[in-house]
Amino acid sequence: MPSRKFADGEVVRGRWPGSSLYYEVEILSHDSKSQLYTVKYKDGTELELKENDIKPLTSFRQRKSGSTSSSPSRRRGSRGSRSRSRSRSPGRAPKSSRRSASASHQADIKEMRREILEVKLTPLVLKPFGNSISIYNGEPERTEKSDIPHKSMQYQSAFSSGERFILSPEGSYISTQYSLRPRREETKVKGTDYEEEKLVTKGPAPLRISEVVTPQRKDLEFGGAPGAFFIMLGLPGSLFLLLLLCRQNDPSLLSFPPPLPTLDELWETRVCGVYLLWFFVQALFYLLPVGKVVEGTPLVSGRRLKYRLNGFYAFILTCAVVGTSLFGGVELHYVYTHFLPLALAATVFSVILSVYLYVHSLKAPRDELSPASSGNAVYDFFIGRELNPRIGTFDLKYFCELRPGLIGWVIINLVMLLAEMKVQKRAAPSLAMILVNSFQLLYVVDALWNEEALLTTMDIIHDGFGFMLAFGDLVWVPFTYSLQAFYLVNHPHDLSWPLASVIVALKLCGYVIFRCSNSQKNAFRKNPTDPKLAHLKTIHTSTGKNLLVSGWWGFVRHPNYLGDLIMALAWSLPCGFDHLLPYFYVIYFTVLLIHREARDEHQCRRKYGLAWEKYCQRVPYRMFPYIY
Repeated sequence: MPSRKFADGEVVRGRWPGSSLYYEVEILSHDSKSQLYTVKYKDGTELELKENDIKPLTSFRQRKSGSTSSSPSRRRGSRGSRSRSRSRSPGRAPKSSRRSASASHQADIKEMRREILEVKLTPLVLKPFGNSISIYNGEPERTEKSDIPHKSMQYQSAFSSGERFILSPEGSYISTQYSLRPRREETKVKGTDYEEEKLVTKGPAPLRISEVVTPQRKDLEFGGAPGAFFIMLGLPGSLFLLLLLCRQNDPSLLSFPPPLPTLDELWETRVCGVYLLWFFVQALFYLLPVGKVVEGTPLVSGRRLKYRLNGFYAFILTCAVVGTSLFGGVELHYVYTHFLPLALAATVFSVILSVYLYVHSLKAPRDELSPASSGNAVYDFFIGRELNPRIGTFDLKYFCELRPGLIGWVIINLVMLLAEMKVQKRAAPSLAMILVNSFQLLYVVDALWNEEALLTTMDIIHDGFGFMLAFGDLVWVPFTYSLQAFYLVNHPHDLSWPLASVIVALKLCGYVIFRCSNSQKNAFRKNPTDPKLAHLKTIHTSTGKNLLVSGWWGFVRHPNYLGDLIMALAWSLPCGFDHLLPYFYVIYFTVLLIHREARDEHQCRRKYGLAWEKYCQRVPYRMFPYIY
């Protein structure tokens, strides 16, 4: 399946046939057989061009004068009215000139170098055709197929300073942006770029390519700083309210509010030590030199961080340690009887970690900040100021996403299964408890087995690491996602086998949708030209990427969210319908995914422009079929 680089309606620069000049054109269509693009020039001329004769707008630089209609050679010609005959070259001075030909030539070269290499950084406003949109969350979009958009992105952050900068050698190719200079002159100037780098301008130090500034958001999510503040207060309160209700004999709203525990019931230093031991044991497993090392998505600076994929091995080692402890006589019932102090210890640890992350981010370079950060201290403490905080090679966000919380969720479920047998005096766990443990175990194992897919999620590539993710990963996931198992300890429910079969079928249906859609997306991101994906239909975008409009992603816009919600319902159904509390996860998860879908929609609309509008027309349903 041959790939195409430019989308219909995109504004690019097309080479005029038989010349070396590039003019602004609009892509009309593309012939997949001949691999020719039909383009339209501003004067209405329509021609067919090869892909090699087309360049993105970002590969041309705005000229100092702001004009794109004349080349340096033409301007020199207009000043000197020089003849283009064979006997006299453009650089040769007339006989009446006092200066020599070499001096004239050197002066012209210096002038050209000064025009090319020293630019007053004034933003250029272009009126795009169609989906020629390159702004995403306030920063220019980078592509994987070409370095040119990525390089231009690094200059964008300097445009607001009004200062001058000097191109480094590796960026010298950008010198022809928004210029119609013939290629032979471009080659002539290319060799002088390295010498020009040594120039020193007056005033502040020139901005190099390596000094990239990550733009900060102005349109804040979650209600801005006030919303973030109340969320940080409300999340811990909601967690402990749910746990207190779950301990009641009657966990209905009629018994609200539940009696508050004493301080001795909430805090124990020994429990805090147990939680710290758990966290650092998982950190030790993370550092083991097992599993393959992969690269993440490109950052704003262009570099890629490396990640070791050994989450599944850490899970196996954890199961071995827990199993050995059980056979050794370790009483895991201790976790159940000290569940509230354990949740409080995890909450305190997440707050301390969030403070450390914010202080650590104050020393981080600007290009390592999160695109979601705003400059507001309260909001940045919540959303995370630094994108990938690391201690050496230890990536704190990547570690917390899957290890302590997700594996801890499985261990808590196991503790609740053993607690049910002890509290209800059963020789074997109930069928409802077995289903809850099995369903959620499959979910965790699937996430750890497909660990590499985490590197393309919004949490990793967009959101910083602050209180939102620290509390969510370390506290909210293990202590609220295990709410069904915690509920069944004191509120048993006898489940019939026919009903259990229906619930299992529902779970499998949701899992198939979830896993197949995610696998299809990840395979397409890795290799869009894979012959196995040749049957899929796509819409090309101005970023160089394609949008799937068939397969699972032609069914609804977020089939993975649909599968997730079906599985969430299957987790709660074994608890029966006596109380609403076991269904808190379904309600919360629905709200969460609707909010996340709205964030995705907003970002994709800015990122893909007209292509996203076409995608929405082809796939009108968001998460649920036949529901707008």
